Amino acid sequence: MGQLRDRKHRHDAFFRKARNEGFAARAVYKLEDIDRRARLFHLGARVLDLGCRPGSWLQYAVKAVGVHGAVVGIDRLPLPAPVPGAKVIVADIYELSDEQLLSGLAAYDVVLSDMAPDTTGIRATDQARSANLVEEALARAERLLAPLGCFVAKIFQSPEVEVLRKRMARHFAEVRLLKPEASRQQSTELYLVGKNFGPDTTKG
Repeated sequence: MGQLRDRKHRHDAFFRKARNEGFAARAVYKLEDIDRRARLFHLGARVLDLGCRPGSWLQYAVKAVGVHGAVVGIDRLPLPAPVPGAKVIVADIYELSDEQLLSGLAAYDVVLSDMAPDTTGIRATDQARSANLVEEALARAERLLAPLGCFVAKIFQSPEVEVLRKRMARHFAEVRLLKPEASRQQSTELYLVGKNFGPDTTKG
């Protein structure tokens, strides 16, 4: 019972902090933690946020890249409120071309994916759906990232995590698997993080 109370208190603390600091959701502190540990952003960076609703990651990214950066978000549903400084496209990622995702930019420096599947409660099904979303996000990142770019994607714990980590290692000089402090303790979510994007060195 004590551990349950501690986890609930920690969850409530992040929720209250997000509300007090004007963020759309407590998930912002997951990205903040990942950024602190992996140093994803720089001033002037171009950022693509896949599955951006309700908008807290967009809010964080806009602040991190500054007025000369660019932040584009994609989600199937509109945001509850606009995020100043971010462009949001309401659409299904599977229905958008790379050109539409680029939104007039040449490439991105950071591609984020906090996408999660519609869950069924069947573990294997939910794991497979989560992995499929990461595969799509990673495929887009491989085509849209600028050299030395970064990639972050949420994934449910499953055997596919190692498969995707190995795939990322072909393109990223550094690949890490992180669980932010703001993630619920009982959650199976993890974040794959790739840094310093480059050519596939296993080819040729």
